[in-house]
This record gives sequence, structure tokens and C-alpha cells, in this order.
Amino acid sequence: MSSIDQVFRFVKDITVDYIDIDYSLWLTWCLTPLLVTFLLPAVIGLLLYISALTLYIYKLHWGPLRDALTTGDKWIAARKFIGVIWDAHGWIWHGYEINGLENLPETGPALVIYYHGAIPIDIYYFLAKIYLSRNRIVHTVADHFLFKVPGFSILADCMKIIPGTVQSCSNILKEGNYLAIAPGGVYEAQFSEQYNLMWKRRLGFAKAAIEAKVPVIPMFSENIRESFRTLTLGRKIFLKLYSWTKFPFSPLYGGFPVKMTTHVGKPIPYEPNITPEELQQKVAASLEDLIKKHQRLPGNILLSILERIPYFRKSFKKSKKDHNN
Repeated sequence: MSSIDQVFRFVKDITVDYIDIDYSLWLTWCLTPLLVTFLLPAVIGLLLYISALTLYIYKLHWGPLRDALTTGDKWIAARKFIGVIWDAHGWIWHGYEINGLENLPETGPALVIYYHGAIPIDIYYFLAKIYLSRNRIVHTVADHFLFKVPGFSILADCMKIIPGTVQSCSNILKEGNYLAIAPGGVYEAQFSEQYNLMWKRRLGFAKAAIEAKVPVIPMFSENIRESFRTLTLGRKIFLKLYSWTKFPFSPLYGGFPVKMTTHVGKPIPYEPNITPEELQQKVAASLEDLIKKHQRLPGNILLSILERIPYFRKSFKKSKKDHNN
């Protein structure tokens, strides 16, 4: 073999090896963030199961603890512990805050109506914050399919989560409790884009509020859909699957550490002559005003993460108002 052939062969071997190494590194760099965004939603599921496991252990050892508690509620100590876990997670991962808490009455009943994110992690933080700060439970309505998920029943028992009918919701409110409902439910969680409400003709919450004669309080969590999102690819297929099964099939991704702030709006007082349709429209308009006022549209994940830094949060707040107006 000539010296020229040897040189060409040497150069070829080096080039091929370099391309192979460079391609593998490029593939790793590209796929790792993609895999992480699909794995992070599982962290929330894991945290829910840790909460459920904690409650099971607590339940098994309730006997020895009973004498140490002066209340008749067997879940009080466990509820405090679970509340601390979720409150800490919200503070660390999202810098979670609540604005307008004074709009939620400290005593007496109130119906809280909120926008449903892809994963309603904001309501977990809200429940924890209210329980720890006011020592009050926020009863919550959840979709029926959740009650078929293994481990969810004990969470529902402890945290007062119910499937919800007009009568059961009305009774909870008449007993002087807080009750939180997302009228859009799983449908809104999967298919809402740019924070549009997807309530269809759901009037159950309005009927319950009128029957119980309680105020309705709109609530919205800023950047909730920048934290977790659903894939828009294949939307029509997932929409058909949901209409057939009422089960959420849309894949989730995210878990981004965006700044998250829950905004509690002004109460909408009970009016004796209002119809459920009129109340629904009134609440929807109030909630849409909260979204328009506090949410950057269209949403931006990177800017929402930068809002964790006070300097950027102040400058973005002004630009957000100008942009939405």
C-alpha cells in the first residue's frame, strides 16, 4: 500500500470515529431534555403516592395516636403533615404565592371556581396553604375516573375530595365549608389552549351556589399551563378517545419550575333572582378578567421561569399588562 493510500485511510478512520462520537453526543444532548420533560409529570404522581402511603401508615397506627389527639377528626395530624409536604414543594419548585386571599371569607361558606390546568398542581398547593394558614379544609370536586386510580381513595377520604353532585355540593356549602370546583374538568385540562375556558353548558356549580345561597369566588393560577402542558399533536384523536371513554389520553410533558401565583378574585355575592345560566356567565366573565389581567398571552415557558427572579418579575409584570391590553 502506498504512503498516499495510508494517509487517506488514516484520515477516513479518524473522520468516521469523530462523526460517530459527535452524533452520539448530539443525540444524547437533544434527547435528554426531551425525556426529562415527559418524566417530570411522573414526579407529581410519585408525590401523590408518597402522600397516599403516608396516610396508609398513619391509618394503620391510628390506634396508638388516638389518645394523643383531642379532636374527633382522625386525619388531622396526617393532614397537617401532607399539607407541609405540598406547601414546601410549591415554595421550592414554583415560588408559590396567593394574592387576594382577603377575598376568601375567613368564616362561613364559599364556592371557589378555578381554571383547570393540565395537572391541577395549583389546587394542591392552595389546599395545603389554606389548611396550614386558616386550619380550614377546602372540599374539592374531582373527576370520576380518579376514584378508580389505586391509592386515590385514601387521599380523597383525608382531603375531602368528592365526585360531586348538585345536592352533595349544596349540602357541603350549607354546612359552612369551602368548596372548590373546576367546571371545565379534565376536558379543559386536556384541550384548553392559551387559557380559554371550556365549560360547555355545565351549570351544576351555579345551581349548587344558588341553592346554598353562597358567594362564588373566581380563582386563577398564573403560569399553571406553563408548568405542565398536553401535546397538541394528535389532538383530534385524543379528543375522540376522550368523548368515547371520558378518560384522559393526551400525553403530558413539563414540570418546569415556573413562577406560580394564585389570584383570588372578588366574591360574586348571592342574588335571589339570578338564574344558573346568568350566574355561570357572570363567573366565567370574572375568571376571564383574572386571566387577562395576570397571564401573559400567549404563554411563554422561559419567561415564566425567569419570573422566579424578582428583577425580571417586576419588569415582566409591566410588559405583561401592556401586552395584554
